Amino acid sequence: MSIRPKKRLGQHFLSDPHHLNRIADAADLIPEDVILEIGPGTGTLPAVLPSRAGLVVAVEIDRDLIAHLRQRLNAPPTLKLVHGDILDVDPTQLITEHAGRPVPYKVVANLPYYITSPILRHLLEASPPPTLIVVTVQEEVARRICATPPHMSILAVSVQFYGEPRIVHRIPRGAFYPPPEVDSAVVRIDVFPSPRVNVPDRSLFFQVVRAGFGQRRKQLRNALAAGLRLSREDITRALTHAGIDPRRRAETLTLDEWARLTWAVAEVMKGDTP
Repeated sequence: MSIRPKKRLGQHFLSDPHHLNRIADAADLIPEDVILEIGPGTGTLPAVLPSRAGLVVAVEIDRDLIAHLRQRLNAPPTLKLVHGDILDVDPTQLITEHAGRPVPYKVVANLPYYITSPILRHLLEASPPPTLIVVTVQEEVARRICATPPHMSILAVSVQFYGEPRIVHRIPRGAFYPPPEVDSAVVRIDVFPSPRVNVPDRSLFFQVVRAGFGQRRKQLRNALAAGLRLSREDITRALTHAGIDPRRRAETLTLDEWARLTWAVAEVMKGDTP
């Protein structure tokens, strides 16, 4: 069966055994592991994973590729192919359904570049989330995920709130078919049992973060006042109570500072002056 990559789905297929094995190696697989794979493509990664793990559940949005995968891989008992959009699927429920019971699981995937952030957030906000995530993404995105102050971004905060990311391997664009316009990197995220910092409300935490990054060239007191629709005076009091200079910018804050700020903003919203 001839497979033509679909641009609208961001399909870039990786077939180099060296890079495929490095991806699998990064997940520290053992025979008892249960794996969720996203976007198995032409089946090169699913061909590697089942021999290393107890169960691989591969979710593919492209119906044409599902037919190709079934023909190519001859679906061994340790591999379950699922047609669907990962963003419409509860990953924990999917794993439970195919494993027969709730079990810890890892994610291994070459993510479509155009929906990397939504997929990562979907996985990290699952209940419970995977214990480990190994994903191939654009190298620039990988650097953003692993950034530290003063180069933080919403993506960095969102991922590091839930886990510890690090770049474990780089893949040149020429290793893919068709070659993307940029090089890629493999990111390993060791997911925490609970978020790294304590916050009064998770949705408020991300509301504060989005507001802070909403106008990146502005100082925090101005960006937060506009994004949260609070007065500059209230925001200045919250920032001061959190020990943060109101003149700083969002990319300079640590996760601990975002958490302290969220507590202070929660007090302001309740009408209690910090």
